[in-house]
This record gives sequence, C-alpha cells and structure tokens, in this order.
Amino acid sequence: MYAVVETGGKQYRVAPGQKVRVDRLEGEIGSEVRLDRVLLLVDDQNQLTAGNPVVEGVSVTARIVEQHRTRKVLVFKYAKRKRRRVKTGHRQYYTALHIGDIQK
Repeated sequence: MYAVVETGGKQYRVAPGQKVRVDRLEGEIGSEVRLDRVLLLVDDQNQLTAGNPVVEGVSVTARIVEQHRTRKVLVFKYAKRKRRRVKTGHRQYYTALHIGDIQK
C-alpha cells in the first residue's frame, strides 16, 4: 500500500514505515502530523484510486523525527567585464517524517 501526498507544494510517494524529508512543518519532535492532501492511493490489492484533485476521506499519519536544515548550497553570480561578483549561500529547512498509517 502506498499513497501520493502533497505538502509544501511538492508531491511525495509514501508507504507505511518509510522516512521522508519534506519542507518544514510546524510541530515538535515526536508529535503526530496528519497529511490530508492525498492525491493517489494504491491499496494492498493494487486497486488504484485517483483523486479529483484529492481522494476524499483518506489521510496519512506521520510522526516528526527531525527538524533541521540541509547542507549549504553556494550561489555565485558573476558578470564578466563588470566587476560584479556575488557569493551567497542557502540552507533549506526541512522536517523528517516517519510515515505511520494510511487511513481510508
């Protein structure tokens, strides 16, 4: 059984017992999170249920395992013959989730 959920403007394929990194969600480590925007559901009998846009009455529960930031991504902008050099960095916040149950 697996589902495709949407959170933070991105879509993730999740299955029970899986660990997933998503854009930062509010909550403390160890707290439960419910993901209600389920776009697709495939059950144990390989029955596919697609939403329009979401599957009604289906949600995914997950537990917050980690709240952290990713590695730094360096951005270097350069304009030749203009003496323009800009070096910046970015670290994206993320939340690591342990997927629990998919409720129908």
